[in-house]
Amino acid sequence: QVQLVESGGGSVQAGGSLRLSCAASTYAANYDFMAWFRQAPGKEREGVAALYLGRGRPTYADSVKGRFTISRDSDKNTLDLQMDSLIAEDTAMYYCAAGRSGPYSVLNRKTYHYWGQGTRVTVSS
Repeated sequence: QVQLVESGGGSVQAGGSLRLSCAASTYAANYDFMAWFRQAPGKEREGVAALYLGRGRPTYADSVKGRFTISRDSDKNTLDLQMDSLIAEDTAMYYCAAGRSGPYSVLNRKTYHYWGQGTRVTVSS
């Protein structure tokens, strides 16, 4: 079983930055993709950024391209999300996820089998 624990959420003004981190309890024996999702009140959970743990470029949702950066520290087994130029629409609960490649897009929640409990991000305008 993989346990994922997020940290780094908080409140920030529009234009500011936050850095989220996700610690995984085990190494990538059970998964080959990790991702960040978010869910705003009353909305569906949406994929924000995904990273293949082998080679390959990260995948970003159009809404965060150029503002968010996903990265992994393989020594520490953590997944980070650097969020810059935050806007009010980024306000949501952010979740870390891990899963295996399959028939769905890497930003589709169906790809992921392991989820963290989430960390809240609030951006005030």
